[in-house]
Amino acid sequence: MRALFIILFCLLFQGISAQEDTLVLKPDTLPGGVFILRETDRGGVVLPEVEIKEVTIVGRVSKGRQYPYARYERLVYNIKRVYPYSLVVRETLAEVNYELERIPDDRERRKYIRDIEKDVFREYEDDVRKLTITQGRLLLKLIDRETRNTSFILIQQYRGNFSASFWQAVARIFGTNLKEEYDPAGEDALIERIVLDIEAGFL
Repeated sequence: MRALFIILFCLLFQGISAQEDTLVLKPDTLPGGVFILRETDRGGVVLPEVEIKEVTIVGRVSKGRQYPYARYERLVYNIKRVYPYSLVVRETLAEVNYELERIPDDRERRKYIRDIEKDVFREYEDDVRKLTITQGRLLLKLIDRETRNTSFILIQQYRGNFSASFWQAVARIFGTNLKEEYDPAGEDALIERIVLDIEAGFL
């Protein structure tokens, strides 16, 4: 199963074409805790106003069904383990697409992609090989979160229908679904809350 995640991780960088909107940049406040105050007229009264980040509110679970703390701590550990790799995928896709737009020759583009693939494989193979099945599943979800595309769609776009179907069949054997979408307001709400806490520096 670990080999599957290594292959999927590397497949995301193979055969990438110059495609727009693969990366959706997320708006954010200015770095360093700097906020821009605006003046807003509210019924003849001018008041200061600042734009803040969107806040996700998750309903409280009843006491009889609270999420066990040990499982929560394990989930935090696993997310912190794989979240950086999802950012690598997002940033590398953006970089590759940007460079491909500047390379007019198809042969040179294929060579550039092969070089990127070798670099990624050499740098991350050992780390990805150590991931557990649970961490691999979380990585697939977080890749969907960061790229707005499931792993199945990414492989389909960059490697074709046959490769996507083949790896989906292999993934299903191990109880994983490459078509599974990230649902921050539903079943993945706890994962989303943990990721937001990581991004905010609370975890």
